[in-house]
Amino acid sequence: MPECQKGAAQNRRAAHVRYLRQKVGVRIMRITALTCVKNEGPFLLEWIAFNRVIGVTDFLFYHNDCTDGTDRLLAKLEEHGIVNHLPNPAEGRNYQMEALKKSRRQPVIKQADWVWVADVDEFLNIHVGDHTIPALIEACGDPQVISLTFQFFGNDGIEAYQDTPVIEQFLHSHNPDIWTNEMAIEVKSLVRADFPLNYYGAHRPFHDEDVPKRKQPKWTDGSGRPVPIQFIKRVNKRRIRKFPTKGARDFATLNHYALRSLDSYLVKNDRGDVNREFREFDDTYWRERNDNAYFDDSILRYSAPLKAEMDRLKALDGIADLHEECVTLHKAKLTELMAQDSYQAMRKQLQTCSPYPPIEAELRAFIGLSA
Repeated sequence: MPECQKGAAQNRRAAHVRYLRQKVGVRIMRITALTCVKNEGPFLLEWIAFNRVIGVTDFLFYHNDCTDGTDRLLAKLEEHGIVNHLPNPAEGRNYQMEALKKSRRQPVIKQADWVWVADVDEFLNIHVGDHTIPALIEACGDPQVISLTFQFFGNDGIEAYQDTPVIEQFLHSHNPDIWTNEMAIEVKSLVRADFPLNYYGAHRPFHDEDVPKRKQPKWTDGSGRPVPIQFIKRVNKRRIRKFPTKGARDFATLNHYALRSLDSYLVKNDRGDVNREFREFDDTYWRERNDNAYFDDSILRYSAPLKAEMDRLKALDGIADLHEECVTLHKAKLTELMAQDSYQAMRKQLQTCSPYPPIEAELRAFIGLSA
């Protein structure tokens, strides 16, 4: 986008926030969602609309090597003042980490009261107040960081890709307090502007390790409880992205739809991810996350406002057409992949995978139960 158009879009966003502040007579919290994408075109509008419903005011997308229309849809959304988007600045292959480290220089990050670092397959399900991020912040006592625990949602037996909201299709997950054999589960973090930031990580912010105890940031989990000091200080390198999950989701849960439909998973496998190029997603990744033991439809509280916001976005000039183009290209990629013997075999393998995560399947076999 030319600089003059980009400046005009930023001015429209700022004017909208000023208007809201004047209208309601209070300061509107500026919350920026920060994310990296590669070929997420069919899922963009739902994620953007959902985050606008829960209180996100601004977006910064980094993208790389997109072939499904993701970059074109983001460019059009930027013209309408909805998002900011940039090509990923990575010089190596650690696309996400390099982009996050450089993001703090961007005006939309500098101007934010809070920054929410998350991926397009992650949805923050807030259980308190009016179910928005400001309500979550208030419930947690206005800390400097809130780290929200994942709940991995399974495939629910859905094979065909459908252009309908992800949050409405997949309603089963693992038992919330244990994933495979892990009692500690990874988090993503909401970061206040005054956090003593060194750089944003994909799961949590980082500050200098020698911050004195009296200056340690106020940092809570999704129940408003202080996170373990070992987590803050990175004492255990295996736990720098996670901590024990029991009781950590009273105020909010981070729903993670890592698989979606079988068709979309195959396309994801071909794409790789925003962390590393050519990363392979074998059947272990699928089986670990395709645990459908627990029913949870609490996120459906957002269905009506989500639909209304998606309709508003699609009504903007050019947006509905570009969304449809992304959907068409997503389906075309699947057709291309299914013409290959290797992907036909992969699809059959995933269809016949054990319904239990690997650790649980091994335990069932050990005690004589079917795996």
